[in-house]
Amino acid sequence: MKIRSQSLKINMKIRSLTPNFHFLDKHPPFKKKSLLLYSMIFKCKTILNVKLPAILLLGALLIVSGCGVYSLTGASVPPQAKTISVQYFPNKAALVEPTLSPVFTNILRDKFTTQLNLNMVDRNGDLAFEGEIIAYKTIPVAIQGDQTAAMNRLTITVNVRFVNKFEPAKDFEQKFTEFAEYASDKDFNSVKATLIEQISDAIADDIFNKAVINW
Repeated sequence: MKIRSQSLKINMKIRSLTPNFHFLDKHPPFKKKSLLLYSMIFKCKTILNVKLPAILLLGALLIVSGCGVYSLTGASVPPQAKTISVQYFPNKAALVEPTLSPVFTNILRDKFTTQLNLNMVDRNGDLAFEGEIIAYKTIPVAIQGDQTAAMNRLTITVNVRFVNKFEPAKDFEQKFTEFAEYASDKDFNSVKATLIEQISDAIADDIFNKAVINW
């Protein structure tokens, strides 16, 4: 009972220090590391009978030595990495939407600059991304009894090449595909901008997870 009580206390302490604790719930391996690390700190400060400021405890949870630098987003990058580059993604799909390339590129850049403490450079970053949009298409889905479609689906595919200067084993080239659906009675042009942003966000998340989330 004493061990269970202490474990519960540690869990609740991390929850109080971590605004995004739900992220840990969704990623058990990182949660396990956080609980283990805090447990070690908790035991040490108990033995030494000293009080550590909450900020020091939280800081300890953000760094795991030997495997790179971790944040509460779950991202891990080499400790030597200082810069990142995301090249403009040209649209090489059969159907070219003029707004897609700038919207997607900016969303991908924002994803990494807001989640990682790295400086964005024009090219040859310590983490470097480039690629192209290779598919952009709308098809009918959810066919009804009268053979008409209740929904349409916009699908976007992006080919991405990633280079990790300090951990080349994590380099990859991969296609990422996401889609969003809209009611067939809607004018596509009226929802297009929203759909493009929604799909671009989803693809950016997929790329981020592939490149720097290591479970």
